[in-house]
Amino acid sequence: MKYIIVTGGVLSGLGKGITSSSIGVLLQRSKHRVTAVKIDPYLNCDAGTMNPYEHGEVFVMTDGSEVDLDLGNYERFLNCNLTAIHNITTGKVFRTVIEKERRGDYLGQTVQIIPHVVREIVDSIRAAAEGASAEICLVELGGTVGDIESMPFLEAMRQLHREEGHANVMFVHTTLVPVMGAVGEQKTKPTQHSVKELQGLGIRPDLIVGRSEKTLDKDIAAKIAFFADIPPENVVSAPDAKSIYHVPVLFQEQDVPKLVATRLKLKRREPDMTQWKDFAKRASDGKREVEIALIGKYTGLKDSYISHEETLRYAGALEGVRVRIRWLEAPDLEDADSTKALDGVSGVLVPGGFGSRGAEGKIMAAHWARENKVPYLGICFGFQLAVVEFARNALGMEGANSVELDPDSPHPVVDLLPEQREVIEKGATMRLGDHDIALDAGAAYELYGRDSIQERHRHRFEINPDYIAQLEAAGLRFTGRDTSGRRMEVLELEGHPYFIASQFHPEFKSRPDAPSPLHLGLVRAALER
Repeated sequence: MKYIIVTGGVLSGLGKGITSSSIGVLLQRSKHRVTAVKIDPYLNCDAGTMNPYEHGEVFVMTDGSEVDLDLGNYERFLNCNLTAIHNITTGKVFRTVIEKERRGDYLGQTVQIIPHVVREIVDSIRAAAEGASAEICLVELGGTVGDIESMPFLEAMRQLHREEGHANVMFVHTTLVPVMGAVGEQKTKPTQHSVKELQGLGIRPDLIVGRSEKTLDKDIAAKIAFFADIPPENVVSAPDAKSIYHVPVLFQEQDVPKLVATRLKLKRREPDMTQWKDFAKRASDGKREVEIALIGKYTGLKDSYISHEETLRYAGALEGVRVRIRWLEAPDLEDADSTKALDGVSGVLVPGGFGSRGAEGKIMAAHWARENKVPYLGICFGFQLAVVEFARNALGMEGANSVELDPDSPHPVVDLLPEQREVIEKGATMRLGDHDIALDAGAAYELYGRDSIQERHRHRFEINPDYIAQLEAAGLRFTGRDTSGRRMEVLELEGHPYFIASQFHPEFKSRPDAPSPLHLGLVRAALER
């Protein structure tokens, strides 16, 4: 097994995940089997209980694990399905160590960060790599070198390197090269400090990825190489790109596949990037444009909806169109004249969410799309609120609501899942992960091209079965149900050009060459307006 450890310096948000994913794409297209591990040094066991403003989107994997959004990037770039074992957090590690101590597994030893916690981290990385039957495991260490919470993980990386051997472990360090002053001089001092910190911990980076606004000057790259004691060609320039999908191409142009193959003694193969380059071009060069409104409550941090943003990009690339997103805060749509903010859009997307803040704004958006026959796609909460809107305004059920928002609603058209009634803990207790869905004739069936699908879920509430007959009699058809037939999974509105919503999250399985069928349908319907 070969390991590529990706660390970050100076500040967070530099793009360690994109660096890892891009290297993974190049290796994968050089016919190597690749997997990925993301390390998050926070004490949470997973990302499921985090507010999106804290850490961006909560991504859900096939097995129901709620993880950091970088795992979504890995799945999309590498076209793979990862599981809980591929996300390591401080909370997970500490919990496992404490459980072992309680069972007596340590045979009376004093349990300490070194060796016990570090040993658990190393074993967890190995288990994820070996479980994926891969040749190469990419390990992204979240946070920044120098953070207190990252220290045990960096020590684990040093230990992994010692145990596996120099030929099998490579270190890639992503760092910031800022520009200071009116003359636009690129500064290397932050990188020098970051590299020095790593070296002091016993880790010597083999490859340095310099993030900057523009391509690194040759003398700046040479200066970084001299200080880090690596060849100048091992300093890779990562300037701001047209899109994240151009980064693998930039890395290929700088011979990153060759540098990795040489360092890890891999069989040298030139990556076939023909299809990837074609997609990257189509994803950013659409000749037509269409605008879709995304109605959220965390739009101040667009990473909260990154899977939707990328899925719409994939759908646009397939149709040769650039999808422009109009980011709208749901609470701002709760005033009487607020729907003016929707004027001119060709489609509406209401994504998942929780809680009462902004719910009425999302309901108003669904009502506007339904009344004006504007293409609408509701996901999870957007599915539930579309039912609430229809019950109120088409069926005249005054006060209709979800019991999540109004426990005393006279018409609880959205109710708590029966198995959730006794649940107290919040973490990892929702209906999560892949579940089977049966599709009846309708737009969703046409888009998927089959009558049986499997999609990922993340919810506690469902459509109240007591109201199904009334809703369907009024024209709101439920064309997708779970295998028991009790749970509603897809709804479609009769007589509307495109009004579809799903209880599941199709964006989590979307891939560059295979966008979510429901998002693709939204883009196509928007183009026809």
